[in-house]
Amino acid sequence: MKVIISPAKSLDFDTSLPTEDYSMPLFLDKASNINEVLRKKTPNQLSKLMGISNNLAELNWERNQAFEKQFTPQNARPAIFTFSGEVYQGLDAFHLNKNELDYLQKNTYILSGQYGILRPLDLMQAYRLEMGTTLRIGSSKNLYDYWKKNLTAFLETQFSNEDILVNLASNEYSKAIDLKKVSATVYSPIFKDWKNDQLKVISFFAKKARGMMLRYMAQNSISTASDLLGFNAEGYHYSAEHTKNEFEPVFVR
Repeated sequence: MKVIISPAKSLDFDTSLPTEDYSMPLFLDKASNINEVLRKKTPNQLSKLMGISNNLAELNWERNQAFEKQFTPQNARPAIFTFSGEVYQGLDAFHLNKNELDYLQKNTYILSGQYGILRPLDLMQAYRLEMGTTLRIGSSKNLYDYWKKNLTAFLETQFSNEDILVNLASNEYSKAIDLKKVSATVYSPIFKDWKNDQLKVISFFAKKARGMMLRYMAQNSISTASDLLGFNAEGYHYSAEHTKNEFEPVFVR
């Protein structure tokens, strides 16, 4: 069983790391190619490209200029302890034990506009580049065009026909993979909350729930679809009543 998740815009380079273990990104050469394009852009061009404020554009211009091709623990940090958005708040990787982190490292892939795929302990340098950004890289018209073939081919090597891929990524990121070409059964959990007497997907809560489900999987060494349905963190539970497609199990609270 493998899992794909999204990255986060917010980053944490300050909290002390609970482990000295790390690994190297799988597609560093392709990430460096992206940086070569980005570092030529001015803060104003970055602002327009990404739809971000001048202050954020200036920050990311500085990040692009500081990018180093040789990754070390001195200039980079494991991804699972660096992304700090809602998904990673739900995951709370800082409080997982070694066996649980090993499960994540073996089974989890973080999709990234800059790095393509990051395993949890892969080193990363600070960046901001959403997968949906329309950035031309060589002959590739955008990041989907740049990454999809490589990411799909890599994931295909990780599966046999009886394997499972749990898609906990947002649509923006899962589109970077041609899931129809992956030799695995894909499950895409949906998380809904009751609001005003209606069940709705509320983005903030759904993102955190994706992280909590990944935490549940690591803590329980989940390897089957039926075990996945046992997820019940912070009031969520599987609802057969609201599940219309077995490959899109609905969890409600």
